[in-house]
Amino acid sequence: MQETVTEFRQLDLADTLLSALDSMGFVSPTPIQAASIPLLLTGTDALGKAQTGTGKTAAFSLPVLNKVNLSQHKPQAIVMAPTRELAIQVAAEIKVLGQNIKGLKVLEIYGGASIVDQMRALKNGAHIVVGTPGRVKDLISRKQLHLDEVSTFVLDEADEMLKMGFVDDVTWIMEQAPETAQRVLFSATMPPIVKEIVDRFLRDPARIDVAGENRTVSQVSQQFWVVKGVEKDEAMSRLLETEDTDASIVFVRTRQDTERLADWLSSRGFKAAALHGDIPQSLRERTVDHIKRGVIDILVATDVVARGLDVARITHVFNYDIPFDVESYIHRIGRTGRAGREGKAILLVRTNQIRMLRTIERVTKSRMEEIQLPLRDLVAASRLNRLGEELAAQKEQTNVDAFVELVAKLQESIDVDAATLAAMLLQRQQGNRPLFYKGPDPMIAAIERESQRRERRGDRDDRGSDRRGDRPDRGERRGERGGERGERRTFNSADWDTYQLQVGREQGVQVKDIVGAIANELGLSKEFIGAIKLAPSHTFVQLPKKMTAEVAAQLKKLRIRQNDVKAVVVEGEVLREHRPRTGNRDGNRGGERTGHRGSRDGNREGNRGGERGGERRFDRNRGNDSRGGYRGNRDGAAARPAGDRKPRTDA
Repeated sequence: MQETVTEFRQLDLADTLLSALDSMGFVSPTPIQAASIPLLLTGTDALGKAQTGTGKTAAFSLPVLNKVNLSQHKPQAIVMAPTRELAIQVAAEIKVLGQNIKGLKVLEIYGGASIVDQMRALKNGAHIVVGTPGRVKDLISRKQLHLDEVSTFVLDEADEMLKMGFVDDVTWIMEQAPETAQRVLFSATMPPIVKEIVDRFLRDPARIDVAGENRTVSQVSQQFWVVKGVEKDEAMSRLLETEDTDASIVFVRTRQDTERLADWLSSRGFKAAALHGDIPQSLRERTVDHIKRGVIDILVATDVVARGLDVARITHVFNYDIPFDVESYIHRIGRTGRAGREGKAILLVRTNQIRMLRTIERVTKSRMEEIQLPLRDLVAASRLNRLGEELAAQKEQTNVDAFVELVAKLQESIDVDAATLAAMLLQRQQGNRPLFYKGPDPMIAAIERESQRRERRGDRDDRGSDRRGDRPDRGERRGERGGERGERRTFNSADWDTYQLQVGREQGVQVKDIVGAIANELGLSKEFIGAIKLAPSHTFVQLPKKMTAEVAAQLKKLRIRQNDVKAVVVEGEVLREHRPRTGNRDGNRGGERTGHRGSRDGNREGNRGGERGGERRFDRNRGNDSRGGYRGNRDGAAARPAGDRKPRTDA
């Protein structure tokens, strides 16, 4: 069937549907559509295996619409989806495909929206119902959703639905289905739990398998960057400014990180918003609408809430955190490169996550290209070019004569020439995104270290002595953990002032927020930031005594998480002295770590579990991962964060 069906007009579809497809510019069906539609039109049960982004929504929607009876008051088809967003997306696509069917009623039902409104809509009649299992079961139990006239049941993304904890709900709903109803199930994978549903509820189903073609992956250009030299937040900023993006989704693992990273990007001038399961449904819908209309350009999201998003503007997917499994990765990058469009996916990966990256490549039968992060001079040049383009466009469209007069008045009032005045205004314009940088880019040193490390590995490979694969050598691991500690030896304890910042844990501040703000706003490299002690209402941080007047002035204006820090110098031993690492391997591994790591005779675990002297220190390699929450026990029993594993009972 797939070889013979080349146009929708070859399928036995109603003229109303064919005209809608023509108006949408769709002439040829995708493989899953060409294989599914003829079978589903016959009323047979079907099991479809297809990845996200292959066009499976139209594959089951067109047959349902083709046989809809407008005179029937009760629902004729029930479509179940794992998330609210996917239910909304599927309902919207069905409405578009059925736009020429006069009087068609498609109703989406899901948790987080008013159940009273949904019951009223059901009472007024609905031909097709699209919902999440929790709300569908609830309305059936309340005798508001009647199944006696339902002729088709569809389970979309069944593997995700069952993996999210909807097994009991789906089983209960399918038990209520009329014996004569057609049952259709689509899934990207076929784990045992899906097979159980298939064996129990589908009757001799026709099997459709186009998953092997992996069209989602083939449409997306994939790249990765190995985290080194700078924080992941800074890396995201550089990528977003130098990539040719329209709209983007940035995937993180936790709900907390969506808010933190979205705030961080917004404070630097990006139009970003967070999207996660704790956000009220009305706000989630408004956020999705905003990215569709260009009000925002960046969504920072968790895996679950991004299911089903189909926004034509999304050109890039950034994997800020690597996913736990290959299926999640495929679903993530499936948000771009949809319906034949090209897309791009970039993965930020740590050295200890390279094995997972290779697993993704092997399963998806694709190869990712390793890239280097743009140096910050290139980022600054990109900002200047963008500003120039905006000014050039403004010059063509705007009459600036009135402002020319203001320039003359300002020159006279503050006694400066035109060039100096323009420079002052340009300085104000740059805000938190500098048009040029001072000092060396830490990425340069990181690239040089990486090059030297690979050269050393190459030498060992020549001698046949390197059997450690992707594992970095001991010196590199120490460098990643501690940063460029050797450069700090140029300061002794008398070279540091201790500042008290009036922000702390109560404002949601973390050590990485402190370091990031100081590094980016003050332009200080990491080696010029000393010990940090985070308290509930304030933070102590060591900074060099010999700061320039410009840096000191910026410190007074510093804001972290939208709060003025009001930095003041404090006296006394509120922090231990900043000490360079000595490299002593007999128990104390470095001066500043004394009392934290313990000795090598077995006391390490006890010291790690304590308060670490009350100080939370910046760790360049681990700051953004919060890996302590899910690395698991030392016996190898790794555990994911509880927030990511908890089943959702009301989507």
